[in-house]
Amino acid sequence: MSTSTYTGDVEPGGPADVRELPGLVISKVAVSEMANNAYLLRDPVSGDALLIDAAAEPGTLRAFIGDADVRTVVTTHGHWDHHRALPEIVEATGAVTVAHAADADDLPVPVQRTVQHGDTLTVGAQTLEVVHLRGHTPGSIALVWRGPEGAGVHVFTGDSLFPGGVGNTQRDPQRFASLIDDVEERLFGTLPDETWVYPGHGKDTTIGAERPHLAEWRERGW
Repeated sequence: MSTSTYTGDVEPGGPADVRELPGLVISKVAVSEMANNAYLLRDPVSGDALLIDAAAEPGTLRAFIGDADVRTVVTTHGHWDHHRALPEIVEATGAVTVAHAADADDLPVPVQRTVQHGDTLTVGAQTLEVVHLRGHTPGSIALVWRGPEGAGVHVFTGDSLFPGGVGNTQRDPQRFASLIDDVEERLFGTLPDETWVYPGHGKDTTIGAERPHLAEWRERGW
């Protein structure tokens, strides 16, 4: 499947969508009644892979992973719907578990590597940058991949940024201010408009599509 056919529109029970880019193959699948997105990032040269959010349905995720050599499983934040399949996937793959230190205790397995803002992770020859986005949870993170020429910039945002707004902060003004400040400074302030955004639920978007709405998000307070 070529890049031009990728939409990112997936549904629980439906097929994965696959995007083949220079340096990285990105696959997306939706699982559970919460329609959680899980992402598999694979270096096509080495076969090394990284899974983002082992959310649910371990059988579905094992089939989704297939023969990829998953060496790392990153959990974007500590909410239960994003890590229900983590024990089974870690047992099946032997992967190293990764999460931000502030959310690590909320996961159902020990976190072998805790990360902070600015840390990096690798998938084969590719590097992902950890971006800490405080507000949806204390330890929510996004992962940014700046691909080689022709691949573009890609960000996996968990539940911190969606089409149409930032993640849920339960109408808490302080949490909302923290999250929108971090999203504006650390994502919109550093990433180009063409950056593709892969959220924790639902459809994808781009930084450019969402940028004009930051002020109205602030005004409405969610």
